[in-house]
Amino acid sequence: MSGHGDPIKMTAGRGAPLKGVAEVPGDKSISHRALILGALSVGETKITGLLEGQDVLDTAKAMRAFGATVMRHGPGEWSVQGVGVGGFAEPEDVIDCGNSGTGVRLIMGAMATSAICATFTGDGSLRKRPMGRVTDPLALFGARAVGRAGGRLPMTLVGAAEPAPVSYTTPMASAQVKSAVLLAGLNAPGQTVVIEKVPTRDHTERMLRGFGADVTVEQTPDGTRITLQGQPELVAQSVAVPRDPSSAAFAVCAALLVPGSDILVPGVSQNPTRNGLFLTLREMGADIEFLNPREEGGEPVADLRVRHSELTGIDIPADRASSQIDEYPVLAAVAACARGTTVMRGVHELRVKESDRIDAMARGLEACGVRVEEDSDTLIVHGLGPEGVPGGATCATHLDHRIAMSFLILGLASQQPISVDDGSPIATSFPVFEDLMRGLGAGIVRANG
Repeated sequence: MSGHGDPIKMTAGRGAPLKGVAEVPGDKSISHRALILGALSVGETKITGLLEGQDVLDTAKAMRAFGATVMRHGPGEWSVQGVGVGGFAEPEDVIDCGNSGTGVRLIMGAMATSAICATFTGDGSLRKRPMGRVTDPLALFGARAVGRAGGRLPMTLVGAAEPAPVSYTTPMASAQVKSAVLLAGLNAPGQTVVIEKVPTRDHTERMLRGFGADVTVEQTPDGTRITLQGQPELVAQSVAVPRDPSSAAFAVCAALLVPGSDILVPGVSQNPTRNGLFLTLREMGADIEFLNPREEGGEPVADLRVRHSELTGIDIPADRASSQIDEYPVLAAVAACARGTTVMRGVHELRVKESDRIDAMARGLEACGVRVEEDSDTLIVHGLGPEGVPGGATCATHLDHRIAMSFLILGLASQQPISVDDGSPIATSFPVFEDLMRGLGAGIVRANG
């Protein structure tokens, strides 16, 4: 079973060129952070463009459980009446974060330096994911965690009654770990420091400044050094959430693969820690124009015009991995339709996402007739060129929304339709995916109604 209800088998096949405007939803990473920082602020934070996928809705529910007043006023329009830094109340029940690794790890950070206790759980996929990467640095503040073997959910976290500031060097490139430590540092005295050897998405640092925190970022010989002055009074803000580049990736890649396609994807975040996919696609030969560059909600955005392109495989450097980590599954689908070989390096983090994404994509691509190679840190796809992927398979999604959507995109360009065994997890991050893609002309259907 999927953990999201009954499995939904979905199939995608060739059809007409994709045309029109793809209004992708708000950025998931920023949506999570807007709710959490709104809950930690004084006053009413107003949010527009909030992603209303299940992952974000679970974070909204969690903020209510910790004492914030969270209300929906219309599509994407929400308000959060915060309780202030250190003001979280102890939840009366278990916090269920569903499928969201970002949600649970950031919430753990936000509560870890308050003298309260909370128990966290999630769906079958989330309960397999390691939490030690977050609970280990939170223990340095004085928090205590008890969970299943291997540091997995369900897990109870006891916040530090007298937290100490921390200086922490992240052992892996993870914005979730960095953000959890910074959120914990809000209620610790003095300065909390995070050092990243490889930069990751910086939405937390940007948004903390926007809410009034003293955050500095400097480049040092040891890496990027982020310093937060603890115990600020965060002030409620109005947050306009830009459109999610990780969601835009599916429409963009589909248009590149389907002959004759020409679409516009407006208002997509171009944060330099998130735009690696678009740079990679252009290096492969993609016809992508960045129109009307501007700033929305403190984030750089642009409108993307995308036309069908014949692509060539490339060797993608490891230092780009963090800026496109969530897009590798759909990039692997694109690589299968490119001419020549695409080498994706430095992708070990994909092993511990909602699924082992390297394994999931490799096995699915093989089932579709594409030759792949892999090791712990690399995925190599031997492209078959335009119209060269046989397809005709049913691919396992492993409860992973990005795996499901990636194989459906591949199905739009393969010789035979491609099915996925369960598309229900798509609702966690991109609830309008089917309607949006069908609106562009994509042939995506549910096999069971």
